Amino acid sequence: MGNTKQKPKVVKIISKSVMIMLGAFIAAYGLEAVLIPNNVSDGGVTGLSIVGSQLFGLPLGVLIGILNIPFIWLGYKQIGKSFAIYSVLGIATLAVGTSLMHHIPTIIEGDTLLVTVVGGIILGFGMGLALRNGGALDGIDMLAVLLSRKLPFGTSDLILFLNLFVFIVVSTVFGLQGAILSGIAYFIASKVIHIVEEGLSGSKTFKIITSHPEEMVETIRDRLGRSATYNIVRGAYSNEEFKEITCVINRLEDSKMKEIIHELDPNAFVTVYDVAEVRGGNFRKKDIH
Repeated sequence: MGNTKQKPKVVKIISKSVMIMLGAFIAAYGLEAVLIPNNVSDGGVTGLSIVGSQLFGLPLGVLIGILNIPFIWLGYKQIGKSFAIYSVLGIATLAVGTSLMHHIPTIIEGDTLLVTVVGGIILGFGMGLALRNGGALDGIDMLAVLLSRKLPFGTSDLILFLNLFVFIVVSTVFGLQGAILSGIAYFIASKVIHIVEEGLSGSKTFKIITSHPEEMVETIRDRLGRSATYNIVRGAYSNEEFKEITCVINRLEDSKMKEIIHELDPNAFVTVYDVAEVRGGNFRKKDIH
C-alpha cells in the first residue's frame, strides 16, 4: 500500500527536478547567447559572478557555484531542506549550462533595446520556471526571502534594493550604460518571473453586493459557466442585510464579468482581488449553453 503512495511522490520530485534544470538551461542560454556578449549583466549573485569573470578571467560557472554557497546555506537553515536541495540543483545546472554554452553563437548583436528585452524575457522565463517548481537560481532571492521575514519590506522590494548594489558594481566593469541596460534587462526578467510563477491565466475573486443577487448569480452561471457563493453581510450604518456574492474567475473572463455586473446593477458595490492560486473545490466551468 505504501509503495503506491511513494510512486507519485517520486514522479513529482523527478518532474520538479527536470523543470528546474530546464529553467536553469534556459536562463544560461539567455546569459550566454544574448546578455553577456553584449556587455549586459544580470542582477543578483549571477551579476556579481559575471563581473568577477570579466575582471579575473575565471569561468562564469565556477564563480556562480562558489558565490552562491553562503546563500544556499542560509536557504537551508531558514527556508527548508527541499528548497535548498532544489536550489543546489538549479544553481549547479546554471553553472554547468553557462560553461557548456560559452561558445554558442550570439543571437542578437548591437541593438541594445532588443538585447535587454529578449535577454530579460529568456532569463526571466528560466528563473520563473525554477521558482515555480520550488527552487531558486540565485542566492540573492533567498537572502531577500529571509530579510523580508525580519524587516518590514516585501521580498520584491528587497530584491530590487539588494540589486542596486549589484548594478553599482556592474557599472565599474560595464560602464554606466552597461549597468543601466542590465537594470532594464533585470526589471523585464522580474516581470516575466512573476507571470511564469503565477501562470498566465491567473485568477480573480469578485465580491459583489447588489440588490439583485439571485438574478446576478444566475446570469453569471448562464453566461460564464461559473458558480458563486453567498455570504450574508450587514451594513454597519443602515443595519440592512445583504447577500454578498463571491465568485472566482480566470483573468480572461474579467471584462465579461464586469459587463454582466454593469448590465444588471450599475450601482453594485464590487471589490476585485488577485488570487495567487486556486485549489480544490470545483473550479471547473459549467457548460455554457
